[in-house]
Amino acid sequence: MKLVVGLGNPGKRYEQTRHNIGFIAAEKVAAVTSASPSKTRFQGELAEASVGGKLLILWPQTFMNSSGRSVREACDFYKISPENVLVVCDDLNLVSGRLRFRASGSAGGQNGLADVIRQLGTDQIPRLRIGIGRPPAGWDPADYVLGKFAKDEQVIMEDATELAAKAILDWCERGNDYVMNRYNGPNKP
Repeated sequence: MKLVVGLGNPGKRYEQTRHNIGFIAAEKVAAVTSASPSKTRFQGELAEASVGGKLLILWPQTFMNSSGRSVREACDFYKISPENVLVVCDDLNLVSGRLRFRASGSAGGQNGLADVIRQLGTDQIPRLRIGIGRPPAGWDPADYVLGKFAKDEQVIMEDATELAAKAILDWCERGNDYVMNRYNGPNKP
C-alpha cells in the first residue's frame, strides 16, 4: 500500500495558489486513476485508487504547517511505513514547473514537509517538489506562495502538474530510482 500526500491549504481562499500545487497534482492523480470520491478522514480528505496495488491519496486539511498530523494519523491507521509515503509540495528554490524527486533528505525550508518529517520521526520520506520560482524583488515570500499564478505561469504549472501526476504513478509502480532518473533535471522528460 502506498500513500500520496498533496500538500496545500484548505478553503476557497487558497485554491489555485502556488502553495497548493501539491493539492492540484494529487487531484490529477485521483482523476487519472478514477479514485473513489474523497471522504473526510485523518484531518484530511482521503481517496482510494489502484496503481500497482492499493493507493491512498490524502489532502491534509490542517493547513500547510501542520500537515504532518494528518499524515501520521493515516500512516498509523493503515500501518504505512515512511518509505511508502510520497509527499508532493511546492518549492521556491526550483524554477517554475521543474520537478525534483528525492527519496529522503531535509525539508529545505518547506514547512509542510518539515512537519511531516517531524511527525513521522524520519527524513526517509520520498518527496516530489514542484518548482514555483522565487518571488519578485521586494515581495514577501509568504505573500508570494499564497498568491495565485500569473497568466504566463498557468500554462507552465498545468504542464508541471500533469508531469507530476505521471511521476507519482511511476513512483507507485517503479519506485524511487526510476522516478529520480526519469523526472529530475531541466530537460526531463
